[in-house]
Amino acid sequence: MDFENLDYDKKAKFVIERVFERGDVPDIRNCRRYYGDEKVSEVLLNAKFLPEIRMYLAAAVIDRPLEDFRCYKLRQSNPGLFPY
Repeated sequence: MDFENLDYDKKAKFVIERVFERGDVPDIRNCRRYYGDEKVSEVLLNAKFLPEIRMYLAAAVIDRPLEDFRCYKLRQSNPGLFPY
């Protein structure tokens, strides 16, 4: 990823999802400060995938239940294989 050529406003969805997927607490704070809580909430609620732990973090940060997240609904409708 070339960060110098990345347009942070046009690729807001990509940036917010990656920050919540791979970033730490200061990264998340800066993301919320730059984009605002409304935009961050909108993107996270409509994200197709977030790791399970990060989904719980996102739910706590934006103060919404897990059932409101699209990635949670998709995960529930596509369960994995049984571990044998």
